[in-house]
Amino acid sequence: MAAIKASWTQDLFLQQLIQILEKGQQHPKYLWQQRILYGKGRVVVGAVASVKQQILQLFHDSLTRGHSDIQVTKKRIASVLYWKGLSRDIRNYIRVCIVRQRNKPDLSSPVGLLQPLPIPNAIWEDISMDFVEGLLKSRGKDTILVVVDRLSKYAHFLNLAHPFFSAIVAQLYFEHIFELHGLPKTIVIDRDRIFLSKFWQKLFTLLKVSLHMSPTYHPHNDGQTEVVNMSLELEGYLRCMTGEKPIK
Repeated sequence: MAAIKASWTQDLFLQQLIQILEKGQQHPKYLWQQRILYGKGRVVVGAVASVKQQILQLFHDSLTRGHSDIQVTKKRIASVLYWKGLSRDIRNYIRVCIVRQRNKPDLSSPVGLLQPLPIPNAIWEDISMDFVEGLLKSRGKDTILVVVDRLSKYAHFLNLAHPFFSAIVAQLYFEHIFELHGLPKTIVIDRDRIFLSKFWQKLFTLLKVSLHMSPTYHPHNDGQTEVVNMSLELEGYLRCMTGEKPIK
């Protein structure tokens, strides 16, 4: 906050504006309250490049931010701060972010026709499931089961430890997903050994849940969980954090 207040003293327009507001005059866009300058309900940042750079680094580069995309970063900053040209500065900053360029996935359209699934009618009636494997162990866990509601895009991330089997995954599902949302009508899954097992197939047949298989590594049907896996920032966020010094 000290750096932001200091930026006001280096911005001629804001200096004059603060003087006007301190005299009790009103402004349609700005408010001076408890010695803080607000613009459109947010704290104003002066036209000082170094201060803006620090803010962009904090909201984009830090461990909790994970080099997110333009819209996500803009939403975070714009919720609390304001300056003229905010969107332009964010866009220019992210476009030259070396870490993001090196580690974020290419989301360009794949070759060939897509065959999207029908749009669900209600939340948690149609879900998709996938595994993110090959992670370094954390508290004994090295795998994440990703469960996504196809309508709301809400996702659950459940941790697992190798070796695990169909019964273990099913128990995890019923403890964490079924307990909150009940049974779905359909589940979109890839051809993982767990989902192809007789136990898994028989269990959901008895529960009258339809299983829709999609080709492995071809997200034409299972693209929703593939996208979540990338922006789960396990395959994006963690890569940005560890890309310079990967553990072999």
